[in-house]
Amino acid sequence: MKWKSNRGPYVFRIQMNRTPNKETAQIQKAALYALLLNVALAIMKGALACYSQSLAVTASAIDSTTDAIASLVLMGGVKLSMRKFANFPLGLYKIENVISVVVAFFIFFAGYEIAHNVLSPSAVTPRISIAVVLFLIAGVAATLIFGQYALSVGEKTGSPTMVAEGRHRKVDVISNSLVLASVVLDYFGWKFNILGISVDRITAGVVLIFIGHAGWELLSGGMRVLLDASIDFQTLDRVRKIIEKHPMVIRMQSLVGRNAGRFRFLEARVALRTDDLHKAHRIGKSIEVEIREQVPHVENVTIYYEPTPRSHAKIAVPLTNPAGKISNHFGESPWFAVVTLRLSDNQVEKQEMVKNPYLYVKTAKGIRVAEWLVRQKVDQVVMKEDLSRKGPGYVLANAGVTVARISAKQLSEAIDGIQSQGE
Repeated sequence: MKWKSNRGPYVFRIQMNRTPNKETAQIQKAALYALLLNVALAIMKGALACYSQSLAVTASAIDSTTDAIASLVLMGGVKLSMRKFANFPLGLYKIENVISVVVAFFIFFAGYEIAHNVLSPSAVTPRISIAVVLFLIAGVAATLIFGQYALSVGEKTGSPTMVAEGRHRKVDVISNSLVLASVVLDYFGWKFNILGISVDRITAGVVLIFIGHAGWELLSGGMRVLLDASIDFQTLDRVRKIIEKHPMVIRMQSLVGRNAGRFRFLEARVALRTDDLHKAHRIGKSIEVEIREQVPHVENVTIYYEPTPRSHAKIAVPLTNPAGKISNHFGESPWFAVVTLRLSDNQVEKQEMVKNPYLYVKTAKGIRVAEWLVRQKVDQVVMKEDLSRKGPGYVLANAGVTVARISAKQLSEAIDGIQSQGE
């Protein structure tokens, strides 16, 4: 047996199935609900502002109007993000992050309007009725319910746009509650001051700080993606462990990833234990499946396969006992010798006697033993039994493990034969 070195770089670009259309439809439906809610709130608050002459209600109406405009942009962006054009062959996924940045600016603008209107003294005495109070309560309740719904959709689908919308609703709930509180105080004729500063102004200041913080989070997060910053460490670490766990991966040289909208793009450079191009492609596909099962919203994975010369070969031999007598069977062998052969001089560097962990299982014993040897990263199995056209043989072959039949009775004879073939 001659051990050959791997040569030549290969690249596998594995296009993973796009996130199911069900998620996109869910996001589009939530975006439509956001638009309808914001238009309804803007109309209602505009009418209440004209009736009550309240600066607080007017500011809230302006806030809802900016939200309605943002919702229109959101709906268009979600639809465009799933399309591909000649000038944008890789898709418009990042448009969702552009929208997140736009929403952040709307939050800043809404904060400015609240600061300018709510905190400014009014020369007109507001005319507050019980109807104004009830309508504003209904508006706060509707905003709160929709905010939770938008966050739920965003977390479920991984959409940054829906997460941004949900966070924006949280800001709206607080600012609308502030407006409601000031209206209720006016309705009952209650006036409070702390060191000459009204409670309304103090509360508005706290809300404005929260608005600025929420807007900055959305702006910085969206800009990170637009500038192709790496995906979070936890996700990269999860992908790294999936790749390194594969029995045919010798080592992973590099791994990078980026976000675009709610989709993830990964690029890995690995060394595999095979010089067969077709087997390497199958390995890449199996890694693809594992990544897709454990990491959501991965659009595609690019795997660079760069074979490297091996310095050692790991050989497994089924035994009947630790003394070295070779077994006539594979799955029913109580022991396995695992021999590490140094390829530079064809000498044994390490030899272990390992018990068969599946000796007493009742079903698929041979297949389980083959899978176990693959996980031990064995390069070759030598034995007396013919595994061709049998389950264990297919498992070993698919993993790139070669199988050789021998007639030797003792382990020492088998090792001598392997060494003589490698010379």
